[in-house]
Amino acid sequence: MEGLEERPLGYLLYRVAAALRSEVVATALDPLELTFPQYLCMRLLSQSPGRSNAQLARDATVSPQAMNKVIRELQDRALVTRPTSVPTGRSLPATLTREGLALLERLDPLVLAAESHVLAKLSAEDRREFRRLLAAVG
Repeated sequence: MEGLEERPLGYLLYRVAAALRSEVVATALDPLELTFPQYLCMRLLSQSPGRSNAQLARDATVSPQAMNKVIRELQDRALVTRPTSVPTGRSLPATLTREGLALLERLDPLVLAAESHVLAKLSAEDRREFRRLLAAVG
C-alpha cells in the first residue's frame, strides 16, 4: 500500500471501475445476454425516464451513434420504448418498459453480489465509507 498517495486518482478509480465492470458482466449481464452499455442505459433511464439519445450518450460517455445502437437493441428486446414521432423537435424520449423495469429489478441483487465480490477485501464499514466518499465527490 506504500506510495498510494502518489498514484493518480483517475488511475485508481479506473482500476476499481474496470474490476467492477468485469465482475458485473461475467456474473450478472452475460447470463442475461446484456452488455454493460445496455445495463448502464437501463439504469440511467430508471433514474431519469424520458431522456433523449443525446442525453443518454453524454451521461454514459459514449457517442450518440453508439447510444442509438444500444437503445435500438433494447427496443428490439422490448426493454425500452420510444415514440415514433414527437410533436416538436427531433428528440425521441426513451423509457423503460414494464419488462425493462422487471429485468432491472432482477439484476439489482446480481450487481450487488458482484460489487461485494470486488470489494471483499474491505470491511462492511469501509465499504459504506467508500460509497459515502464516492457520493460526496461525484
